[in-house]
Amino acid sequence: MEFFSQTYVALRGPQGQPQTASETIGRLSDRLSPATLLADRRAAVLALKGLARDHRQDVGDRALPGLLDVLSSDAEIDADIGKAVLETLIVLCEVDTVNKELGFKFTDAVLATERTTHILFALLGDSNFYTRFSAIQYLSLLLQNRRQVVQGYFLKAPTGGRNVIAILEDKREIIRNEALTMVQTLVAQSPDIQKVLTFEGAFERLFNIVQQEGGIEGGVASQGALTCVDGLLRFNNSNQSYFKETQLPPALCSLLLYPLALPIHESAPQEFALQFWDEQKAINASLAIGILGMLIGTKASGSQENWGFIRCLIEIGLASNAPTNLKTQSLRLLPSNMNFPLSQLVVTPYMPVPETNGEEWDRLEPASALDALVELALHGEYNGLDSAKRLKDGLELRAAAAVVFENFVSNDEIRNAILQAMLPTDNAPVPPITPLLHALASAPDTSDVNLAQISSTHFACLLFAHLLRSSPKAKSSARLIKPGPLQPQANVDAGQFFVPADGGPPKEAPSTEFVDDEPPQTLLQVLSENLSLALLARSRPDISDRESREWDRISVGYLSLLSQWLWEDPKSVKDFLDAGGLGTLVEPVNQVSESDVLVPSFCAFLLGSCYEFNREPGEITRNTIHQIINRLGIDNLVAQVARLREDDRFRAVGPDSVVQASPLTTKPVAPQKTADQEEAEIWFDWAFIDFWKSNYYTVQRSFPTDPNHVSAPAGQDSETTMLVASLREVIRKQAEEMESLQKQLNQRSSQPDEASALGLREEVAELNSKLSKAEEKEKDLEKEQEDLLVLLDEVTGKRKRDKARLKEAGLEVSEDEADDDDEEEEEE
Repeated sequence: MEFFSQTYVALRGPQGQPQTASETIGRLSDRLSPATLLADRRAAVLALKGLARDHRQDVGDRALPGLLDVLSSDAEIDADIGKAVLETLIVLCEVDTVNKELGFKFTDAVLATERTTHILFALLGDSNFYTRFSAIQYLSLLLQNRRQVVQGYFLKAPTGGRNVIAILEDKREIIRNEALTMVQTLVAQSPDIQKVLTFEGAFERLFNIVQQEGGIEGGVASQGALTCVDGLLRFNNSNQSYFKETQLPPALCSLLLYPLALPIHESAPQEFALQFWDEQKAINASLAIGILGMLIGTKASGSQENWGFIRCLIEIGLASNAPTNLKTQSLRLLPSNMNFPLSQLVVTPYMPVPETNGEEWDRLEPASALDALVELALHGEYNGLDSAKRLKDGLELRAAAAVVFENFVSNDEIRNAILQAMLPTDNAPVPPITPLLHALASAPDTSDVNLAQISSTHFACLLFAHLLRSSPKAKSSARLIKPGPLQPQANVDAGQFFVPADGGPPKEAPSTEFVDDEPPQTLLQVLSENLSLALLARSRPDISDRESREWDRISVGYLSLLSQWLWEDPKSVKDFLDAGGLGTLVEPVNQVSESDVLVPSFCAFLLGSCYEFNREPGEITRNTIHQIINRLGIDNLVAQVARLREDDRFRAVGPDSVVQASPLTTKPVAPQKTADQEEAEIWFDWAFIDFWKSNYYTVQRSFPTDPNHVSAPAGQDSETTMLVASLREVIRKQAEEMESLQKQLNQRSSQPDEASALGLREEVAELNSKLSKAEEKEKDLEKEQEDLLVLLDEVTGKRKRDKARLKEAGLEVSEDEADDDDEEEEEE
């Protein structure tokens, strides 16, 4: 009754006459003065709280200073007035959709000085539930409105760090959860606050919360705690170093049920590989995996513990039933300079049993992690179970596997070992067809559009390009690959690595003998034929838009691989041209239309590459290609190459975004489907985009070049270029002379016996002698060229070292030599 009486007296005007809201707020604001009784101040605050919703601006303009005074003087003394004044301030500072500026205005007034913020951090240590809870809520609101200002005041608060840690230890769940939300905002983009809370013991408190809640199955509380751990570590090297020195990193693997000390020869336990997943658990696991990725990126790559973290991510990505987005995240977090032995690690993949809704799984035969990685990229998750659907999350996973493969084969020894396994040997004249080689060499089925096969071939082109890019030795080995007879696709898809454990491996298919005596084609010849088939299929007039787009995709796969293979490799260019590649490229360029840009632009780029690097003697010379270029039009070809860069499918590719939404779908997308469940497509990877942007100008510049002028390879000086050009000219003349002598010999051999047999034999012997001498001379010239190049490299290196020593000694270097150095640096 006393409360109602005080409130009535506060609201009643002189002699009981009614008042306006503005007058009432003015009277109540006056009663907030420290001169009034505590009970009167409490009644005035409660009355202002009731008026704040409907008369927010008036209450804020008139009563805000008094409310802040009450917060400062009375909140710690009286819990009721503390709760009331905090709730009133929350109402005033809320930023709603109706009047955003008003909330920011009162927030700025509150934060004009550090006094209020320091009081709020002090109130976090209050044991009263309502006072502590309301203080947390109000601090969260202020952080949301003006985070940087509050963070600056926190660093000066005497008890800020200690009290924030205290609320994380609160046994009351509602306070602890609200505290987790506040801490996430408090530590955002503030390394200093992150360090303060770290040395106050924040990591230990946060992991205690996760353990108490049941690990990654602990719901939103575990999510909040793991989010705080992530916020304390991300972009903070000091905290990361501190965290790694604690006993907490292994706990991350324990949360995922993975034993960190698992020997490399032992399989991961089934309780780790097969788990029940719901949406909240997947979110929590994603946070734990993200933290693991940070630790891997900062630890020494060869440390035993780091290998344990790397294997944990590999097992999740290749041999578990985790959601697809978690597998993708795990593979993306593997370090780019990873030296982990993928070929030695044995993993045990699993396959869901059909029609069991993911509740039953078949354990498949163990396979090396490298084989499992290639299989994942080529055919998709669970051995291509849903590869024909081409959903976005599935393509993201396959693209992530391709990136891991690219990083793994960046080591020359590894890429050469993989290529050597595809080459014939004395013991195996026809080596076994690896899944990668099979997917690459299989001819496209032109009778129907097979989405799974097209995707498999496209990814095979991406993977094989990673083996060859910028490696002359790898390209030299690839030229010797002869795929030989191919088994049916189904047998290879099942693979010797992916067979149900209870069913045993399938019987080996009998080897297929050659029908005729023709030798097997090289891989480069096979790719040239497959490209021709794909281009022929896409040119049919009766195909649908979807079929045309699919044939474009597989053509782009072949063309992107060939573009990187033939670059700076004259011998491969010669083999490609001898296999009929020139005619294959000319036809699309010659019949380009406004709606058909991508494939003709690619063909123009590859045609320019062949012209630029056609430096080996052969049937198709630079003059031959130059005549075709002139017929197609130099300006037209330059424009075609430039149009590739303007294509939306090309421009949409980034370092972390190679998968694009598909404009054509087989079925309408259901409203309940998420973006990851929609159909998508992939055209390029970032490695090719980077390659093309670095070299397309060289191709454009080569079109108008005279066929008798050969540009210098990168890194050669002008003297070396002139020498190489002169030697090439001598070799060309010798080749022409040899050809002329061979023709004369053939003519003499075919003429009737007009002269005596003895004279004819002498003439033939003379021609043979000249031919042998010409061949020996050509060999000597080639050896001389190699020796001169080696000598020039040695002389150039010696000149640089001598000039460096002269400069160090303070002696002058002649201007022409200095200019030469500058030119060399510019060329580099």
